[in-house]
Amino acid sequence: MFRNWIGRTQEEIEQARRDWMEGTRFGEVKGYDGEPLPAPELPVVPLKPRGRVR
Repeated sequence: MFRNWIGRTQEEIEQARRDWMEGTRFGEVKGYDGEPLPAPELPVVPLKPRGRVR
């Protein structure tokens, strides 16, 4: 997970960021009167899975 995006791979997280920036997948926030907030930059190192901790 990175911010509010959940993915199984680095590529899925990168795609979710692109989709957010392009406005193609996540829809519209009703009641928000302003420009969409930009997505934060992804870290320059690969994201590390957290694993399952119980």
